Amino acid sequence: MKVAVAQFAPTADVPGNLAVIEEMTREAAASGARLVVFPEESMIPSEATPSLRESAVAHWAGFLEALTRTAAAHSVAVIAGGYEDSGASLPYNTLVAVDSDGAVLGQYRKMHLYDAFDYKESREVQRGENGPCVVRIGDFNVGLVNCYDLRFPEFTRSLVEMGADLLSVSAAWVRGPLKEDHWTTLLRGRAIENTCWVVASSLTTPACIGMSMAVDPLGVVRAALGEESRALFVVDVDKDRIDTARTVLPVLRNRRIIIGPR
Repeated sequence: MKVAVAQFAPTADVPGNLAVIEEMTREAAASGARLVVFPEESMIPSEATPSLRESAVAHWAGFLEALTRTAAAHSVAVIAGGYEDSGASLPYNTLVAVDSDGAVLGQYRKMHLYDAFDYKESREVQRGENGPCVVRIGDFNVGLVNCYDLRFPEFTRSLVEMGADLLSVSAAWVRGPLKEDHWTTLLRGRAIENTCWVVASSLTTPACIGMSMAVDPLGVVRAALGEESRALFVVDVDKDRIDTARTVLPVLRNRRIIIGPR
């Protein structure tokens, strides 16, 4: 299956962001992609709005409707992130997966909030409690990963235990000392330890690094971007590579669950 990974720099102009998503989805479809992955905060970046809750109330429904329309118009599945109204004082940071017919396959509300590196996402966003999410796209089971989730190996392992053979990471990976190295190391690590494909898209706003990437089940980087403000690549993901990795490196079969003393 051909998968497109797109990175761009959304602004406070939500209709403008949706227009970019539509244009890049058209480009991905023209390249033969069956799935296009966009970043976290594709709807609107947190720094571009004085109130995430007000933005969620005003734009989430329209964002979701536009994604379904775009996916159906170009016959390609889409994964993208935005802020969903929770009905409470704080919104959810949500990834949505839409199939090539425009039907919503699943929504994942971010479980691991970025309370690290002197930032406190939990002051702005309500933690999701609906658990990990795996959706079926083509011949692949796709696990949804939202940015900071990437730092928790038990989270991605749970997606693989649910059947995921492709991890789709949508991020607004903030730049800073060692952060770029963490990003590339974690992406390769999650692929290697789970012997699965990893495709990852990050924002290219001034605060974020871009560096979108596709990694195969043996940790080989198959495609990557730098800091381009708007770009995409298309990568062929295949089941044969998973079978090869899990034959020569059967870590999922060989692992033992160790329980500490009682």
